[in-house]
Amino acid sequence: MKKILKPLISVIAIGALSLSINIDKNVLANNIANTCEYDSASKVNPDFPTMNCLLTETALIYDVPPEIVKAIAEGESGNWRHFDMNGEAIVTADKGIGIMQITNQAGYNQDRLKSDIIYNIQAGVETLDNMFKRKDLPSINGGERDVLEHWYFAIMAYNGTKPVNSPIIQATGERNTNAYQERILRIIEKLELIDLTELPFSPEHFQYDSNSKENIKFSAMNYDFDLPLNKSKYFFGTNQKVSATTNVTLRTRPTTDSPSMGTLREGEIVTITGPFVYEEVSAKKNHFVWYPVKRSDGTKGYVASSYLNYSASTPTPTPPTTGNVDVSKFADYNANQYWAEDFKWAVNIGIISGYPNVKNPSTGKYENLLKPYNNLTENQMLTILFRYFKPSELASTIANTSWYGDVNYQLATKYSLPVLGANTASKQAIAGKDITRGNFARILASMHYGKTVSQSEAIKFLRDNGLTTTKTNEEFKPNDSLARAHTVAFFHRYEQIFNN
Repeated sequence: MKKILKPLISVIAIGALSLSINIDKNVLANNIANTCEYDSASKVNPDFPTMNCLLTETALIYDVPPEIVKAIAEGESGNWRHFDMNGEAIVTADKGIGIMQITNQAGYNQDRLKSDIIYNIQAGVETLDNMFKRKDLPSINGGERDVLEHWYFAIMAYNGTKPVNSPIIQATGERNTNAYQERILRIIEKLELIDLTELPFSPEHFQYDSNSKENIKFSAMNYDFDLPLNKSKYFFGTNQKVSATTNVTLRTRPTTDSPSMGTLREGEIVTITGPFVYEEVSAKKNHFVWYPVKRSDGTKGYVASSYLNYSASTPTPTPPTTGNVDVSKFADYNANQYWAEDFKWAVNIGIISGYPNVKNPSTGKYENLLKPYNNLTENQMLTILFRYFKPSELASTIANTSWYGDVNYQLATKYSLPVLGANTASKQAIAGKDITRGNFARILASMHYGKTVSQSEAIKFLRDNGLTTTKTNEEFKPNDSLARAHTVAFFHRYEQIFNN
């Protein structure tokens, strides 16, 4: 197969693209076929690099991580097969069609699902995209589309939110390694060579009758995991600095059959010099792609995407950094906003941090963001609170369980803070919900006084000490959610009034 670059990505804005928005699917299908040099009229399975291309390019158009699409295709069809030896689409006993095993999906031409691989892939990726957008499924952290673990429940729903796919076996409390999404994630680990993070779910969050065909009922609709998660390896840009995840051979061409140009050391920084390309040997089945890179000494070659990583590999906030941080380098920083000086102070003393290399919804580009108008959960606010008041204790306290909020709620209990969440089955979900301004005021004032105070007393404390300019409880809007900008403003004023 010819070494294909990515012309589609250069002409289509993928950030918020939906094929339902005045875009002809046939045109896109033709573009994909041309990009991958595939004859859509053929009735044979394309070679592995071509199939890799078809799956990858379709995934990117929908802004879905290609790792997930290729793993689902692997899990559904086995060996990326669409046609049988007679040139007929493979249809399973449960009427799943072709490479993506499309079953009972309204709105798709059944004959074309069988005859057209690209159409079949489009249907599968559209279905997966729709699952990610569902509001009745739990979300992970901020639901960033380029974070692989954030697709956990969308992958589950692709197969069905039935008891058989519960992350936890209700009867034993053990991990359900046979759940569909768990099997797909293991395919990613094995064939994309990515060490994914196991998300620590709790049994109480998945209610079902194992003898029933009814869907699982989710008692937690958002999970806030302070864990190192993994971003897709398909969005590295030209001239971007990336690091080697292990000692890996630099190749002269995009295949392991080519000569070595030396070994990149684990952690070595290299520069991406162009778009990724696909494996050049047609018989080799790789889920990954190859990036052209340049070392600091000018040596150029190719490295498999699996062995490269972002300088900051997770869209969750980086560990707090103190010092002279230039906040103007965050793309959404605005020196004219009320919170400008507050964020500058908060970032530099290390109580809050930015989000590195995440997609900016305003520009579609991957940039460093502060996200000042994002709401905080109670658990996230507690992290900021304890970074400010008890940084050493926060760092030294050991979690008693695997629950992400364990340490924060240990400290909240120790200091008698009026939090709503807790490390119990019924209250863990609350920790991941937005905190209101009124509850924040209670927690801050209680921390200040060393005793629990009422919401009315807390708001009066803020007014009396100049932490807010509002004159009444109603004007304070205690039932509104607390944004990141609100938080840094309150803490900065507290610092100026009580510690200066």
